[in-house]
Amino acid sequence: MHTDKQSLHWAVDKWLAPTPAMPARVVRFCRTTLGRYVCVEALRPTGMLAIIFFRHDDGSWNVFPPQAKRPSMGTGRLAA
Repeated sequence: MHTDKQSLHWAVDKWLAPTPAMPARVVRFCRTTLGRYVCVEALRPTGMLAIIFFRHDDGSWNVFPPQAKRPSMGTGRLAA
């Protein structure tokens, strides 16, 4: 994963390259127990294209969902 934050605007520009003639628009925004996601649609010459962007814990937006949090063991609670 990238360490620099990638905004939703940056991700939409990268994946959909909207223009004034073919704009992109948010059609769904959802918060779940797994995190946040946004569905963005853009009209292409071949038809409508929709991509779902997922927000990650570091604040970046990506086209793949964040990994599920798993139980882990550590010594952080024992150190004093």
